[in-house]
Amino acid sequence: MGIGLTRRVLAAGLVSLVAAAGCGVQPSDAIRAGDPPSGGVAPSIAPPVRITLFLVKNGRLSAVTRPGGLLLPEDALALLSAGPSAKEQADGYTTDVPPRAGRFTVTAGPAGDVVVSLSTPAGELSALAVSQIVCTTAAMVPGGPAEITVVGAGQSVGPRSCPAHQ
Repeated sequence: MGIGLTRRVLAAGLVSLVAAAGCGVQPSDAIRAGDPPSGGVAPSIAPPVRITLFLVKNGRLSAVTRPGGLLLPEDALALLSAGPSAKEQADGYTTDVPPRAGRFTVTAGPAGDVVVSLSTPAGELSALAVSQIVCTTAAMVPGGPAEITVVGAGQSVGPRSCPAHQ
């Protein structure tokens, strides 16, 4: 090892030592804070978080709940376009929302209305697909929006409200 490298290593060690020594934390004895907690654990008051998606069963709109965490409306719509789970498929559920509709954005409009933008032409969606998007969005927005407009590729459908919430 050269002398220059040795000096740099020693200087770095000295700087580290000074920094650690000068942090201002002083040694002390143990501080008594009282007795440890005792008793049982209180049950959770908050109900488990559920996600509501609107799928299609026998040609009709149907609400399906899934366990889950806190999601944005865009995330719920992405789940909708991904289709039903294996169990939901076995129970006869499908989706009319095409997978290519993905990349959803949900924005607030005037008077509590909501606009859902998607990647495909909104006018090419089936009536059931539009209802799935409208109802799933309504279920995800706190207080429920007044009406929802679906927009994609320069086309729009709506404003509509969820027929399941009427």
